[in-house]
Amino acid sequence: MPNQELTRVFQALTDPTRRAVLERLTRGSAAVSELAQPFKMALPSFVQHLGVLEECGLVHSKKQGRVRTYTLAPQPLEAAEHWLAAQRLLWERRLDSLDDFLKTLKEQQR
Repeated sequence: MPNQELTRVFQALTDPTRRAVLERLTRGSAAVSELAQPFKMALPSFVQHLGVLEECGLVHSKKQGRVRTYTLAPQPLEAAEHWLAAQRLLWERRLDSLDDFLKTLKEQQR
């Protein structure tokens, strides 16, 4: 995933409303009205959140008649997870190196 796409995914995930929508979609597809129901905001504002999620590829929508249904698209989340795992590995190695260095310093002071 190019860096710009990853940035858009993380920006989308910063909002608690969008995270709640993604969490709801883990249980299956849902219509806009069902997704919007738990939130106390105007429907146009809520639809903007869905637009952000769709633009970064975290959800897909399908319109059938007058009903638009959203489905979770996990690929961008998987890419973000891989990036986070790589960062974790990097920092674990750095912290292990720091630990080794501090142990060496402590032994030298004896």
